[in-house]
Amino acid sequence: MYFVSSVQELQQLNPFIIIGCGGGGEKFVNFSGVKAVGFIDDDKQKQGQEFCNKIISSNLIELAESTDARSVAIMLPIGAEGSALKYAVQAIDLGLNVVSSFRSLPLHRNQSLLTFAKSKDVKLKEISPRLDVVKSIMGTAPATCTEVLPKLDYKPKTPVVFVGGTSQECGKRTTTRILGKTAQERGLTPGIISTDEMGLEQPVDLNFRAGSLSVMDVASAVMGSIKYLEEKKSPDIIFVEGQSSLTERGNPHPRGLSAAILVGAQPDATIVCHRFNHPYRYPVGIEQEKRAIEAMEPTKVVGVSLNLRNYPEEKSKADLFAECEKEYGLPVADIYQGGASKLLDAIIEYIGIGDVAK
Repeated sequence: MYFVSSVQELQQLNPFIIIGCGGGGEKFVNFSGVKAVGFIDDDKQKQGQEFCNKIISSNLIELAESTDARSVAIMLPIGAEGSALKYAVQAIDLGLNVVSSFRSLPLHRNQSLLTFAKSKDVKLKEISPRLDVVKSIMGTAPATCTEVLPKLDYKPKTPVVFVGGTSQECGKRTTTRILGKTAQERGLTPGIISTDEMGLEQPVDLNFRAGSLSVMDVASAVMGSIKYLEEKKSPDIIFVEGQSSLTERGNPHPRGLSAAILVGAQPDATIVCHRFNHPYRYPVGIEQEKRAIEAMEPTKVVGVSLNLRNYPEEKSKADLFAECEKEYGLPVADIYQGGASKLLDAIIEYIGIGDVAK
């Protein structure tokens, strides 16, 4: 009932004061026929700067009194719900119509705000998350937008190692854990982040199921986990377990999850896991996964962890390791049989951690 259904609807509410001088604010002002007479942002570094040919202000009341604005568009991100609600109440009290972003101010949760708008005889509209379209295509959809975490832009201070793989169930969780355990044995203080519901074996510092989140939230969750560990533990190195694969065929759905974890980890170095003759997954290959990871993030794949669960016993593992190391130019280890020392050596050699780990 309260969703904006067309650009023409927005045009009828012209002119606007737009709150939020980021991507959402710029997208809104670029709607055909939408007229903006001012911009507001709470960021003091933005105030006084030019944005879309207007000077960014900090005071809605002053801007409303000095312009012919009839409406306010609140284009704030997830995490800014408090500011969005503050500006909505202020705008309604000034007799201005309000258009909100569903990310910052979902109206179904604000019945009091709807009642207030009705009492002031102003319109209160929300830009739709278009879940109705998803439901019409797929037959089901979430009741609301599933993106809920604040956006982070955090650069780790600690060296980070991402443990990726060529498929699901190829050894990422075990490799992450044993790398952490080996680092502990070397006198390092590792931080170990598990990203699936099965990450229960020690050592592990944080265990959350990344697949329970919107992919839009996963990078923030990983960055937040790294920041939390740095503040609570002051680790020498952090290992982040990946999920699925960037390249696996036959099950494309979790590939975006793998990408989001990789982006959030911002790893200095990466280990790729691979399982031979996988009985129910469809890996493309080690080299393809290596290229995909390095193309997506400025990281370096420094080693390969092989899962030999389905490898024929009659074949020589020594020959296999020699062939793989020659083909990929990387150290290769079976952590079940030989441990993770060889992989940790490669990590330390590449990123450098200090004499304590040697």
